[in-house]
Amino acid sequence: MKETSLDKIVSLCKRRGFIFQSSEIYGGFGAVYDYGPLGTALKDAISQRWMKSMTQLHENIVGLDSGILMHPKIWEASGHVGAFNDPLVDCKHCKARYRADELVEENPEDAVWKNIQCPSCGNAGELTDPRQFNLMFKTHVGPVEDDAAAAYLRPETAQGIYVNYLLVQGAMRLKIPFGIAQIGKAFRNEIVARNFIFRTREFEQMEMQYFVKPGNDEDSLNSWKEERLNFYSDMLGIDSSKLRYHGHGEGELAHYAKEAWDIEYEFPFGWSEIEGIHNRTDFDLKQHQEYSGKNMQIFDQEANEKYFPYIIETSAGLNRMLLAVLSDAYWEDSENNRVVLKLHPSLAPVKAVVCPLVKKDGLPDIARKIVDELKPHFKVLYDQQGSIGKRYYRQDEMGTPFGITVDHQTAEDNTVTVRERDTQKQDRIGLDGLTEAILEKISSYSA
Repeated sequence: MKETSLDKIVSLCKRRGFIFQSSEIYGGFGAVYDYGPLGTALKDAISQRWMKSMTQLHENIVGLDSGILMHPKIWEASGHVGAFNDPLVDCKHCKARYRADELVEENPEDAVWKNIQCPSCGNAGELTDPRQFNLMFKTHVGPVEDDAAAAYLRPETAQGIYVNYLLVQGAMRLKIPFGIAQIGKAFRNEIVARNFIFRTREFEQMEMQYFVKPGNDEDSLNSWKEERLNFYSDMLGIDSSKLRYHGHGEGELAHYAKEAWDIEYEFPFGWSEIEGIHNRTDFDLKQHQEYSGKNMQIFDQEANEKYFPYIIETSAGLNRMLLAVLSDAYWEDSENNRVVLKLHPSLAPVKAVVCPLVKKDGLPDIARKIVDELKPHFKVLYDQQGSIGKRYYRQDEMGTPFGITVDHQTAEDNTVTVRERDTQKQDRIGLDGLTEAILEKISSYSA
């Protein structure tokens, strides 16, 4: 299969109602996107599977939904106010802006910037020295915009888990080890946002923080590494050959991390991170105890002792996960001159389309009845516009796995043609067993 360009995926997303540029009628708003009908449905399907993998399949992991706005001292304690920065350089000639660490291999502070060419205009000696740029969006709470009213849109969801973890543990009577999972909006004022929805200024994070007894942290991290990698192939249907680990070297580790790994996917623009698995030690809890003055230690009844748990974090961007799913599913069927989204049927926003062969002879009425019978079980559409081939190909681009055609034989023997998206294979199935047949095809699907 030929390599897929990102531009083709972007075009399909707009054409079929997955993703739109935010504020497009005003010329767009940088690095912010709106999710259309199909994008919303696909995003919901992915997030449901993530939450299921965490809270339904693990008895000791529960959910949380913390506030986007939190006490500003939380971000001082976490280090975001003082250290959540990217090094920024500008070209004085063409006004282009870059992250300094993406222009040089060495530490940006050690680079000789007068010798480095601007990637946009090609001039050397025009780049400014790096300056630190804080990525948090600052706002104010209340009618007066002064320092006392300062607040921030959260740059990550994890801190909401840390400040609530003892409340959750007590309310749910959880014992070490246990986890708290959360899906929520986060905001980062990215210097360079690019590659469609891969890096944006507004995004959704899917984070699980797993609290373990110190000494058990390394085994726990290794276990979660394996489980999270398997999630992508087992629950999202992503090709495992396009997934890999990347371990953080000493120079890459965050200040709070003892060990860190990325799960990377081979996007059209190259290998890039879709999820991080980190050993955050007890850094965050100790910081919040220091800044809040509140006890953040857990009482381990079995061990009869208090201690700060170590935290194993799994953190993924829903936007990136969705882009990986779309990239993996995109297929150009050159033999039949069609574009197909080979989404796993369980993820597909629409499971089936019902098409009357012609707009007469009572076929539309029969088709409408079939839609009414199927829609309590899964999302189904009715389509009578254009030739049957054009209707099928339109649905193939949307990722709809099954096409149901109502023809004159249907009126005679109560059977319909069921066409499969990937192979275009067609079977004749009776109406009395149609729902069960579709559900069976969904559950037994293999790419």
